[in-house]
Amino acid sequence: MNTARNDDPQDAPVEYMRLPKVIELVGLSQSTIYDMASDGRFPKQVKLGGRAVAWVKSEVLQWNRDKLVAARGQSPDSNESR
Repeated sequence: MNTARNDDPQDAPVEYMRLPKVIELVGLSQSTIYDMASDGRFPKQVKLGGRAVAWVKSEVLQWNRDKLVAARGQSPDSNESR
């Protein structure tokens, strides 16, 4: 029996978010999200089939963290409070 843990991030399940949740999390309008995604300034959506698209949750959350770090002028590894 193999009990070794595999912590490979590629083995983690991918969670998707639909547009209303993305808008709620990032505070941007639908058109701004699509414009920024096409310019490479926001994670691109994934086509799920037909006309359905969604965003990878971890990518959107990382984008949010990166924006906060940039706004606060902190390095990503900094845990200091200001």
